[in-house]
Amino acid sequence: MRIGDAAAATGTTPRALRFYEQNGLLPPPRRTATGQREYGPRDVARVRIIRRLLSLGLTVSDVRSCADRLDLFEGDTLPPYGHPAACTGASGVVQRRIAALDEEIARLTRLRDNLAASVALVEARP
Repeated sequence: MRIGDAAAATGTTPRALRFYEQNGLLPPPRRTATGQREYGPRDVARVRIIRRLLSLGLTVSDVRSCADRLDLFEGDTLPPYGHPAACTGASGVVQRRIAALDEEIARLTRLRDNLAASVALVEARP
């Protein structure tokens, strides 16, 4: 299928598919004699996995670091946490992303608490 059809099948855009290819998440697809990209079912499944991982909070860099294992996924669903294909092995991608999210949550919680305390002080003034 051509890039527009592959984009529609994965719920994304042709631009996103080119972005994934340029950033090492998606291998370069076959080309027609006229140079147009052609995607197969395996490519579509891989794009769905990429989109799922990105939607879970992983960055493009995170996904790139385990891109060589994306083909280990069965179909277009994620393996259980701890499975060898889950990007949790030696690279620790998931653990690092969880730690970064925990830090950001703590930072935002402090910011919220400081703002709430400041508002309470202003409202308490006569």
